[in-house]
Amino acid sequence: MSEPTRRPPPPNQYLPPERVMDAMAEFGAARILHLSAVRILLLAIIAGGFITLGALFSVLLAVGIGAEGPTRLAEGLGFSTGFFFVILAGAVLFTEANVVAPATLLAKPRTAVLLVLQFWLLAWVGNFIGALLTGGAVNIAQEYSPGVDALLAEIVDTKLAYREEGGAAGWWKAVLSGVLANWIVGMAAFFATMGRTIIGRYIPVFLAVTLFVSAGFQHSPANMGFFSLIMPTGEGPGWDVALLWNIVPAGIGNILGGALLVALPFWFVFSRPGRASRGAASE
Repeated sequence: MSEPTRRPPPPNQYLPPERVMDAMAEFGAARILHLSAVRILLLAIIAGGFITLGALFSVLLAVGIGAEGPTRLAEGLGFSTGFFFVILAGAVLFTEANVVAPATLLAKPRTAVLLVLQFWLLAWVGNFIGALLTGGAVNIAQEYSPGVDALLAEIVDTKLAYREEGGAAGWWKAVLSGVLANWIVGMAAFFATMGRTIIGRYIPVFLAVTLFVSAGFQHSPANMGFFSLIMPTGEGPGWDVALLWNIVPAGIGNILGGALLVALPFWFVFSRPGRASRGAASE
């Protein structure tokens, strides 16, 4: 009696976690080393526009719901749309760069540090420009119901709660909230790199983004979008207040969260030297 033919196992439907940091480093090096500053800036402007539209979508979906849980779920769905557009389009988002850039430096230490810093800076500046342009265009082209305007104003007020506390304590709380935000958003980028299908990428992104939105953690590019939507209406706090009490401290926290809570620990655990030594030990 002949033995049954063994079929090969199906291919993995996702990239194993131990290979994700290498994939992110390769992706980052290709951008940092081969894209001109103008191209990086343009991709960052596109990302800022997508994130602002995601912020708008989150408000439009959540208005009128009332119950807190469903409201947060709707906001997460709306905002994850903008983040996923960034991923699919290959645009450059500051909070994603906070993982990709340090991953590139860790895995490829010979990468020019100045080019990495340029990439980081262009990502932030481009996201800000994209948010300003998109927010201004939306306010010129569209008029929404008073409920939409009221919810947008409420969201912006919550983002300035640190100003109400004031002082160094309030400012550093905004930084810490940014750390937590980019831990979660950085993991969204990590999970998106793992995915091998559109749906396989979107589901963990949706879950991670909805988590950070529901928790109220501060995400610098997202807040650029919200402030850019409200400033042209005359109801915003002013860019000096928005930058000082939210966008800048949140951005500092985003850098720390992406580098220290995502890139560094996963590189340490799954680094090439570590895998090589484990492989040699098992032979």
